[in-house]
Amino acid sequence: MSKRWSLALASAMITLSVAACGSPGQPGAAPGGDGTAAGTGGSAPYKVGLVYSKSGPLATYGEQYRQGLTAGIDYATKGTGAVAGHPIEITEQDDAGDPAKAVAAATDLIGQGSKIIAGSTASGVALQVAPLAKDNKVLFISGPAAADKVTGANRYTFRSGRQTYQDIATAGSMLGDVNGKKVTVLAQDSAFGQANVAGVTAILGAKGAKVDSVLVPAAATDLTPFATKIKGSAPDLLFVAWAGANATAMWTTLGQQGVFDKTKVVTGLDIKPTHALFGASGTKISFLSHFFEGAADNAAYRALDAGLKKQGATVDLFTNDGFVAGQMIVHALEASGTDTDAMVKALEGWSFEGPKGQMQIRAEDHALLQPMFTASLTKQGATFVPQRVNTLDPAAVAPPVTPFQ
Repeated sequence: MSKRWSLALASAMITLSVAACGSPGQPGAAPGGDGTAAGTGGSAPYKVGLVYSKSGPLATYGEQYRQGLTAGIDYATKGTGAVAGHPIEITEQDDAGDPAKAVAAATDLIGQGSKIIAGSTASGVALQVAPLAKDNKVLFISGPAAADKVTGANRYTFRSGRQTYQDIATAGSMLGDVNGKKVTVLAQDSAFGQANVAGVTAILGAKGAKVDSVLVPAAATDLTPFATKIKGSAPDLLFVAWAGANATAMWTTLGQQGVFDKTKVVTGLDIKPTHALFGASGTKISFLSHFFEGAADNAAYRALDAGLKKQGATVDLFTNDGFVAGQMIVHALEASGTDTDAMVKALEGWSFEGPKGQMQIRAEDHALLQPMFTASLTKQGATFVPQRVNTLDPAAVAPPVTPFQ
C-alpha cells in the first residue's frame, strides 16, 4: 500500500489519498505544458516518489530521512509545500531494504508519472535504482546510501547524503602517519561493508597502511569468532563500519573480548540510541561523524530542528539527508516540473546551505561536497552526548572525480 503526502499549504501534515491520474475532478486528464491539468483552472501536483526503508533492518534510518524530507520541503517552499502553485505530492513505497522491491516500486511510481524518485536508505538499493533512473530519464536523489558507486552512476543520479570516501577521509584526518601501520576493517559482508573495505584500502593503503578486513555475514548471530580474530591479529587501528539491527551485539562482543583495551578503534557516530551501547569504552573511541545534534548552527539547521519538533522528532544522523533531499527536490522543480534534463542542469554545480553547512553538487559526477565532523562522546549523567572535535572543510574530504557510466 502506498502513502501519499499532499504538501500544499500545510506541508507538515501527512495525508492519505487514493488520487487517480490527472487533476481532481478530471480523472485521466492530460497535463498542459506547465504541468496544469488540461481543461482545469488549477495546478496539477508535481509527483515525487519516495522509495525507502519504512520497514526492515534500516527502518530507523529510513524514518529519520522521511522526517527530514518533510522539514526540508517545508523550508525550501517557505511553508507552502508547493512550487509555482503546484503542490508537491509525495507517494511513499516501502522497499524494506530489498533492491528487487525497490526497483519494482520505483518502476510503478514512474509509470504513475513521478519525475523524481527519492530515498534509498540502503546502498544495495541505490545501486539498482540508479540504472532505472537513466533508462527512464527520471531524476533520482539517493539518500543515506553511502556506496561510492552512486556518485558518477549516471547524469540522472544524485545523492543527498555523504559517501564512503568522505567517511574514510574523515577518519584518516585523525590517524596521523599511518605508514607501516596495520589497519583492520570490521564490517558486514554487504555493499556498504565492501565499499568501506575498498575505501580504507584506497585511501589509507595509498599512504602506506597495511589494510586487511574481517567481513561478517549479515545473518551472523555469534560474533565471537570475528572479535577473537581481531584481538589475535592486534591491529594498530580497527576501523568499524557497521549498519543494522545487530550493532548492539557487535559492540558488546568486542568489549567482552577486550579489543578496546589493545587497539585504537575508529568508527562512525551512529544514531542517538546507539551512543550508550559503547558503555565505558565510549569515551575511548574516536568518531568520524556525518551529522549529529549540535554539529552545526545555521539557518538550515535551525529550520531542520524546528521542523522535526513539529513532528515530535529530534535531529539525528540521517535527518540531514532528508532535509537536503527536500532542498534538492524543490530546486529541481523550480527549474521545471516536467523536463528532467532541466532539473539535472539546475542541480549540477548548485551551491547551497544545508544543515551541515555549505554544500555543493559537483557537476562532473554529482558528488555532494560537504563538511564532515570528528567527535567524541562525553558522559553526562546516565547518557552519552557527542561533542564536536573538528569540522573538516568540504575540499579536505572531497572524493576524486568519477566519470559518469
